[in-house]
Amino acid sequence: MRAYRVHAFGGAAGLETVDRPDPGPGEVRLRIAACGLNFADLLMLKGEYQERPEPPFTLGMEVAGTVEAPGPGVQGLAPGDRVAVFAGQGGLAEWGVFPADRCVLLPPDMPFETAAAFMIAYGTSHLALQHRARLQPGETLLVTGAAGGVGLTAVEIGHAMGARVIAVARGADKLAVARAAGADHLIDSDTTPDLRAALKALGGVDVVYDAVGGETFMAALRATRPEGRLIPVGFAGGGVPQIPANLLLVKNLTVIGLYWGGYMAFRPGLLRDSLAELMAMYSAGRLHPHVSHVLPLERTDEALELLRSRKSTGKVVVAMGAAP
Repeated sequence: MRAYRVHAFGGAAGLETVDRPDPGPGEVRLRIAACGLNFADLLMLKGEYQERPEPPFTLGMEVAGTVEAPGPGVQGLAPGDRVAVFAGQGGLAEWGVFPADRCVLLPPDMPFETAAAFMIAYGTSHLALQHRARLQPGETLLVTGAAGGVGLTAVEIGHAMGARVIAVARGADKLAVARAAGADHLIDSDTTPDLRAALKALGGVDVVYDAVGGETFMAALRATRPEGRLIPVGFAGGGVPQIPANLLLVKNLTVIGLYWGGYMAFRPGLLRDSLAELMAMYSAGRLHPHVSHVLPLERTDEALELLRSRKSTGKVVVAMGAAP
């Protein structure tokens, strides 16, 4: 089978032919239909992600496909079942072996390309806003990087939860995507020299969902109302902010850590419940995943570059059956 393999952090990676894997106890082999790409894949290529699989390994954190062969001891999954999996690695391939307890059955009406773009982005935003930040109807939610993979889902979920949503993104095209997802106010980071002032002019914010980091986070911090909550979910801008504790003290602020994948280790039931709720929202027509690009496996380098250059909106998906 073909797989996109990484042989050294920061070194060359690419498509090659490897043996098709067999499932062990508690595992299933999937015929992979699609793999969603994430900013974390770029970090994993460089060895800078919080989880560092030893090379060589196959890149690709989240996949959707069809169960082909359940391993020994697997119950509740059968050949032909359509599932999505948070895999951590192994998704950019034609087949893959994954833990059966990480598989989520798909609604009949959910395409594989949508399913591969769903779990991490929606799961992160839902857990962050509902479980961690306790976002309330009528509160003001700020989303930075609002047209990106996770940011756009935060706009959509925040809107569905009854919040007033302020979206920050680069350029009119990306802001239009955020508007369509439910943003009430739009701020163009390319043309706004003073983000703090712009946010204060809108009355400040109660919850910050930040995927950018750096100076963007610091501006948002200074525009947060007393008892506000801030959730750093990524650092796409390249800088990890150093948070002044005196500001937290004076304004009674809370900074909330969130690593969605970490819940697999210590509260997997919470993730399963969250994903079940999200799947129900999708089936009810309340969520509308946005996939800006679908590329075939042989164009994986191009797909990754779309993330690296920030030329995509929503998610980028590699589909095994996509046209070259």
